[in-house]
Amino acid sequence: MNEIQPAISIQGLTKRFGSFTAVNNISFEVRRGQIFGFLGPNGSGKSTTIRILCGLLPPTAGTAFLNGYEVGRQSAQVKRSIGYMSQAFGLYKDLTVAENLSFYGSLYGLRGSALRERTDYVVGVTGIGRFMQRDAGKLSGGWKQRLALAAALIHDPPIIFLDEPTAGIDPVARRSLWDLLFELSGQGKTLFVTTHYMDEAERCDYIAYIYNSRLMTKGTPAELKNNPLVKPADLKRLAIAVSHPSLALKALQECTYIKDATLVEAEMHILTPRDISESTIMDYLRQRGFAASDWRPIEPSLEDVFVTLTREIERQEAQKS
Repeated sequence: MNEIQPAISIQGLTKRFGSFTAVNNISFEVRRGQIFGFLGPNGSGKSTTIRILCGLLPPTAGTAFLNGYEVGRQSAQVKRSIGYMSQAFGLYKDLTVAENLSFYGSLYGLRGSALRERTDYVVGVTGIGRFMQRDAGKLSGGWKQRLALAAALIHDPPIIFLDEPTAGIDPVARRSLWDLLFELSGQGKTLFVTTHYMDEAERCDYIAYIYNSRLMTKGTPAELKNNPLVKPADLKRLAIAVSHPSLALKALQECTYIKDATLVEAEMHILTPRDISESTIMDYLRQRGFAASDWRPIEPSLEDVFVTLTREIERQEAQKS
């Protein structure tokens, strides 16, 4: 297999269900060993795209290659090339951890010493060894996700799909699971991740954003933050420390020269023209009874990226209607 060949290559991928277009002519590539973030709101086409890539749905048009194999034409090779970890726990709750791993390994033809070797490996990687005789349904949320990942890895696939892998688990388990994902990426595994957490999107090497079935943008987190729509030359972003921030938010949103305002923890994050001085903004707040104590320049976040692009798409669609 050519090492410079992308792990995933999609060209013009389209899926229609009758008159409804779920995925509309999307194209992108995922490099080997990359953590690829596939983001978008619910109903945007993420799940349909993944189902096509996993060989569960035939595309209406376009092509997709995984590990060099064409989806739809080389289904057996594609399925052996991928592991899948769903948002909902999909393993057998009444089977023990060991029984689940044995069962999933056998589905891929693993027997005897080969199965024992792969089981030992995934148990070591995920650290789940002390729970081998526990029923899967009795594991905590974080350990259930580790077991699901172990099952996805049992046949040593080069590509792993992770659909909202940390949904519903606590912050400590989230960080622990991401540490494990970084380790797998470092070993050369390609990780295709969907998430609604922006801090997790920041951890991806590359991101594609799909909205209303269309691919809106793609790039590294740094590239997306420097998009001209997100970081226009004539505007600046500021963080302002202010008393009663939830009330100050409404005041700033009503200000004619504030282009955007949102509350992040205890700070106001605003977007305003560069020719509006910081003192003008601070005076505006003080005149309305808010003690504005400090400000600092900030860079756009990934949340700013997706909010800005989504609003622009909605504006364009409103103009057409």
